[in-house]
Amino acid sequence: MTEVYSPAEDSYFFSEFLKKYISKKRINSYLDMGTGSTILSDTVSKVLSRKNILVADINPTAVRLAREKGFNAIETDLFENIKDKFDLITFNAPYLPKDLRESKSSQLATTGGRRGDEISLKFLGQAKKHLKKNGKVFLLISSLTPLDKINKFNPEIVARKKIFMEELFILEFF
Repeated sequence: MTEVYSPAEDSYFFSEFLKKYISKKRINSYLDMGTGSTILSDTVSKVLSRKNILVADINPTAVRLAREKGFNAIETDLFENIKDKFDLITFNAPYLPKDLRESKSSQLATTGGRRGDEISLKFLGQAKKHLKKNGKVFLLISSLTPLDKINKFNPEIVARKKIFMEELFILEFF
């Protein structure tokens, strides 16, 4: 069985940010990309009906968990199986550079590719066409993730938090 990413400092940080964001903005549709434990969808579901929330993950165990919690959940590699457009899309992306000492199932949740930015870049290359007019994308990454290519998408840092030996960033796009 594949591991589901358990909420950690990054998840709680993103959830707190989302709580504040959705209290000020009206959203009618939400996509939680890479849902993992569904912590972000749980946060949004406090103000938005679960029927207007789609959770997506490449991990079938995470998809099953989301369905058990009552979410509309889809197994997909990023936007591969998603056709709709959304007001808000979030992604707590796997952002760490590949570490061969880490187990394969754990890498699925934590490793963003050889450099750590590959999955985020693929996501950003596909996300805009899944946004409604004036929609927003929020991506959480780490200071351990190279930003040179991500910066080409013109992000705005909307939140940051230092933890251990890294800093977490929530980036806003489009």
